[in-house]
Amino acid sequence: MKKYVFRKYKNSYSQLFEKEKKRLLRILGNVKIEHIGSTSVPNLGGKGIVDILVGVNKNEIDKFYNKLTSSKYISMPNASDKSRFSFKKDYGLFFRRRVHIHLTWTNSKTWKETLNFKKNLIKSKNLKEKYSNLKKEAVKIANGDGEIYRKLKKDFIKINSK
Repeated sequence: MKKYVFRKYKNSYSQLFEKEKKRLLRILGNVKIEHIGSTSVPNLGGKGIVDILVGVNKNEIDKFYNKLTSSKYISMPNASDKSRFSFKKDYGLFFRRRVHIHLTWTNSKTWKETLNFKKNLIKSKNLKEKYSNLKKEAVKIANGDGEIYRKLKKDFIKINSK
């Protein structure tokens, strides 16, 4: 699966999110789950990966980290930071589909800023267009390197997540 390709938005992303949300609720129990990232913003476009934010109590992070890893979600340490643990899971053999899970605690800075950024993108057509153009350029420059791709978007996201 060539991950760093800009794809047009598909209406099916919300259905894929709901399917994964049900799976996560069975595994994790009563946690907060939000659809985030480009697939959560109508008509944005992006890599086509369904990003999911999972919020838990801060003192239970280790418990939920272990539940995800034991359920075959693969930890992505390079995409994680002090307040967020990232995982991936692929589905399908020929037409692969990927989800990213971002585990954090509710009310963390990561939780609030991630949801603010999504809200701001949905609210502002201009912001959405700027971000779409940035993502297209970042795909070209990064040439498959996830660290470069994330770095190119980082400041834009930080400025627009307040």
